[in-house]
Amino acid sequence: MRTICITLGDPCGLGPELVARHFKETGVREDERVLLIGPEAPLLREDERCGVVPFHERLERPDDVVTRDAGVYLYEPPQLAGLEFPLGEQRVEGGKAAGESMEVAVALLRSGTVQGLLTCPLNKAMLQLAGFDFPGHTEFLAERLGVGADKVCMHLCGHDPENLSAPKLRVSLVTTHPALRDVPGLVTRERILHCLRLTDAFVRAMGFAGPVAVCGLNPHAGESGRIGDEEALTVEPAIEEARREGLDVAGPIPADTLFHFAAKGDYPAVLAMYHDQGLGPLKLLHFSEAVNVTLGLPCPRTSPDHGTGYDIAGTGKASIKSFQAAYDMLRRLVAAGS
Repeated sequence: MRTICITLGDPCGLGPELVARHFKETGVREDERVLLIGPEAPLLREDERCGVVPFHERLERPDDVVTRDAGVYLYEPPQLAGLEFPLGEQRVEGGKAAGESMEVAVALLRSGTVQGLLTCPLNKAMLQLAGFDFPGHTEFLAERLGVGADKVCMHLCGHDPENLSAPKLRVSLVTTHPALRDVPGLVTRERILHCLRLTDAFVRAMGFAGPVAVCGLNPHAGESGRIGDEEALTVEPAIEEARREGLDVAGPIPADTLFHFAAKGDYPAVLAMYHDQGLGPLKLLHFSEAVNVTLGLPCPRTSPDHGTGYDIAGTGKASIKSFQAAYDMLRRLVAAGS
């Protein structure tokens, strides 16, 4: 029986609420175990607020989950004992909870105790103030799992568990969060090719067909060299190498037209050169249902594509669609790899 792990993220934010509302609505599948990691008190608070009978069993040791039947279990790292997590407040305690929970999750992934990870939102500033010197989940996992941040690829996608055939944007990023002036130097043949390999593997694992479409870096994909030469010198050689490896790839295609056709379903995924080139169109269409996937890790990891939501935590106003999409996608990726 497979086991998936969910970290509650910053418990002052939306994480515990998302978990409580999800399991109130869907229950637990009969063929899987779910291990929650984080402080118990905020989850119990949300159970009560949402009118949910507590649905988890607390474990003294996280490894004990493999001895249990299907169900939902919770492990609270001992470093969190006695800390308070006031709802809706930006506190260093929230960053500590997120970081300590991630450390436990990484150990379980490395040992094979759990086969996939869903991370609820954290606050990057509070994570760092708590002593975890990482920009966010992606870099944390890449280092702790021995991959390296340059070997993973950020991918965000619309996902509807009830209608998998519906056209959705799925976007991988060559670069993530550098200043725009630094992007051209970071767009290398090697990086593009690596991201194409990871993206191709992801869409095939999800059961989709068709070419991965590659955006040009410059307007009009360089206009045959009239608006920059990065396409000719960098992007096109990477695409040609990918094709020699047997990957189905299209491009480079001007971004201002590519996303129109990708949104109609002509391409299963897009490789964008930089953050706003790819995520502007994606969030326009899938703001409440997008999933963040880290490609290149040794095990599947997904996350809702939104932040901690301190301002609406505990109000019931937050949509749980992104969490539910992330949960469903994680289950599918774990099953595909088993």
